[in-house]
Amino acid sequence: MNAYIAGVGMTRFGKHLDSTLKGLAGEAICEAIEDAGIGRNEIEVAYMANAAGGVVQGQEMISGQVALRELGIGRIPVINLENACASSSTAFHQACAMVSLGVYDVALVCGFEKLFHEDKRRTFAAFDGAVDTENAAGLAGTLEILAAKAGEAVDFENAGKTRSVFMDIYSLLAKAHMKQFGTTREQFAGVTVKNSFHGSMNPRAQFQQAMSLEEVLAAREIIDPLTLPMCSPIGDGAAALVIVSQRKARQLGLTKPVRVLASALVSGWDVEGDESVGAYAAQQAYEAAGVGPKALSLVELHDASAPSEVIAYDYLGLCEKGQGGRLIEDGSTRLGGRIPVNVSGGLLRKGHPIGASGAAQIVEISEQLMGRSNQRQVADARIGLAHNGGGLIGLDAAATVVSILGRED
Repeated sequence: MNAYIAGVGMTRFGKHLDSTLKGLAGEAICEAIEDAGIGRNEIEVAYMANAAGGVVQGQEMISGQVALRELGIGRIPVINLENACASSSTAFHQACAMVSLGVYDVALVCGFEKLFHEDKRRTFAAFDGAVDTENAAGLAGTLEILAAKAGEAVDFENAGKTRSVFMDIYSLLAKAHMKQFGTTREQFAGVTVKNSFHGSMNPRAQFQQAMSLEEVLAAREIIDPLTLPMCSPIGDGAAALVIVSQRKARQLGLTKPVRVLASALVSGWDVEGDESVGAYAAQQAYEAAGVGPKALSLVELHDASAPSEVIAYDYLGLCEKGQGGRLIEDGSTRLGGRIPVNVSGGLLRKGHPIGASGAAQIVEISEQLMGRSNQRQVADARIGLAHNGGGLIGLDAAATVVSILGRED
């Protein structure tokens, strides 16, 4: 791809009741523009991603234009994207594709979200809409299939009321993994321990307190085997990037620039057997980038729950099938390990304002490759992978994006 990261910006993720949706977007955008060293008038197109504004804030259809108008940015094409939790990684994919094709030299990407609301039902409703709402039997069927694999009965009583329906899905996926591969609850909880350690060094993380294994396991249970810290939280926040062509990168005098090696956007299908949307997206990205898992310096992946991270190790090629729990036990995915994963704190600790999560992953990878991550810096980081998925139809994600970035010397 002929696309480079010229600048990045990001708010702290968390509970921003006194901030507006457009205000959060503006904060991240202004930081990214300043970081890139460009004027606002140099932006040629904006890809603006928001997933739940319509449900939570009532802001539909033109959220990107609303946010940009506050900054005095108009005239340019503004593309609003909604693609579940993969919204802003989809925006990133589209911006990189158009810059690589030579349509634009400078593109803005921003993911922004506000999920906190006095009425929690609005927040849960946003997640409930990330399935086929016109096929209730489809969701029930998915749960029944997962329950059969896990050897469990379906408990759907509090789904969407006291917890997101996706936590029921992650619970069943975890139990199936435990049954098939012998993965333990302690190994799943170890993901949160690791990511809390990383998040404790990230000033923009929603949660910045390191946790012990005992603390994670003793926390309030959401649904077996998941305790509260093993589930990604709701949150507010924004992340932005300025994407430029090689020609513009040279004009800006970028030294050791971060190049987008690949970005694969795929949708789910009626998967069978051991097929996986995540594995397919990763394969597409690896082939396009001309690298494999062993070339990676670090990974930011979609840990919407602690088991999700362990399961993702498989289909991203970080371990042999079913052996993800061992990577947690031996410290392979901890900062300083063989392949650090979610050094930002991941969704579990950095937070998960769904429309902003994908862009935030790219911000983390970019800053790591630029050597700007301070205490969290991965030594000699050269190639990073970001994996972001969203929605559910059938047995797998509705949308998945895997992007690979590399540092040029």
